[in-house]
Amino acid sequence: MGRPVGTAPSVVRPASGGRESAPFTFVDLFAGIGGFHAALSALGGRCVYASEIDLAAARVYERNWGLAPAGDIVEATEQRMDVPEHDVLVAGFPCQPFSKSGMQRGMDEARGTLFWNILRVVEERSPSVVLLENVRNLAGPRHRHEWHVIIKSLRQLGYRVSSAPAVFSPHLLPPDQGGRPQVRERVFIAATRVEDLDDAWTDMPPVVTPRAEGWDPSVWDIEDYLDPEGSTVTPATRMTAAEVRWVSAWDDFVQSLRRAGELRLPGFPIWADEFRLPEDLVVSMVTPTWKAGFLRKNAVLYARHRDVIDAWLDRWDGLEGFPPSRRKLEWQAQDATSLWDTVLHFRPSGIRAKRATYLPALVAITQTSVVASRRRRLTVREAARLQGLPEWFDFGDQRDAASFKQLGNAVNVGVVHHVLRQHVLRDADLLGTKSPLVRAAAEASPDPSALLDAHRGRGGHLEAS
Repeated sequence: MGRPVGTAPSVVRPASGGRESAPFTFVDLFAGIGGFHAALSALGGRCVYASEIDLAAARVYERNWGLAPAGDIVEATEQRMDVPEHDVLVAGFPCQPFSKSGMQRGMDEARGTLFWNILRVVEERSPSVVLLENVRNLAGPRHRHEWHVIIKSLRQLGYRVSSAPAVFSPHLLPPDQGGRPQVRERVFIAATRVEDLDDAWTDMPPVVTPRAEGWDPSVWDIEDYLDPEGSTVTPATRMTAAEVRWVSAWDDFVQSLRRAGELRLPGFPIWADEFRLPEDLVVSMVTPTWKAGFLRKNAVLYARHRDVIDAWLDRWDGLEGFPPSRRKLEWQAQDATSLWDTVLHFRPSGIRAKRATYLPALVAITQTSVVASRRRRLTVREAARLQGLPEWFDFGDQRDAASFKQLGNAVNVGVVHHVLRQHVLRDADLLGTKSPLVRAAAEASPDPSALLDAHRGRGGHLEAS
């Protein structure tokens, strides 16, 4: 797995040096707390401009990277151009609806959105490389039009970019390349400026694909990325007495079914309030198809293990006092032996249990993963570690809820580092083999944490602690 928490990295590259000695410069738009900054700093880059409209995130960014982000990117790009010259533009732009009014062509189709402001910078400054990140759904069927607008607009500005999405997740990347045990599929748009505009319309495969190569993600162990017991755990992270009771009851259910021969637990949502025999099931014409299917499956399960389930309900007083959402179990932990060996989420749809190998994506809402074996939620430090941020990265005295929200919105450092490095090396012929950016990518360690853990960010670049 990854190196044990709290130990020094095995490889330490020299710091990237002073501001003028960095091999390439970059701008960090929609910067958040600096996930892109971490990845590009590890490649040796120097940030010359950052923008972030959320004041709390901007404060965390400045605290850790020594660079105060500008505010509204719209003001900085529409009436004037505040963004300076740079080599690489990175942006995790918001996924908001794209305007289709007028059905105009090219860049004008994206006018009125924040993507348009990115294009203004690209058009004005012509960086060598552009790397954009967004949620996986941007490349899905519902947003096919928006996807084509983005690709076409970049090509019209002279950038070679794949028409197929580059989708990747940190759990697909080995730990010695910056991977982390978190399923976090994101789509990347990696583009390189070309001299001949015709070359911009030459398509090629995406720089990465959503599969692991030479690495088995099932061997992840989240324990390698958790803090030692008692180190950073606070009362707020511990499971409440009510939560322990809910999990204990459903663990009894799991164990009871296993003893009854149900070795492979159902993957459909199990609803305690819907346990009835199939002949007693009433499904009306207005019941959604998906719900009717789940009701029938619960009825079949109940009929198969009626005595076991009735005895379980009796032991737990019919789940008296359990909120409606805690009377449901979503088992996604395959062959895990107990709920106490899983990762849990207390969701509006029920208690969801997953195997304790890799975690679901951190999200910007209150669904913090619960490590059942530890009887507690993830800490902010652990969540930051899952995003690949260095051990010295901190959030000051802000509330944990704000830090979790920022981490849920952040990019994963290892994935950004991997995607950009692979893109630059693949497009070395376009960038020029003597390009400082190409040299930086070729010489960089595959694992950004080797540098980040040993150095602190100050003045927009990395310096020795």
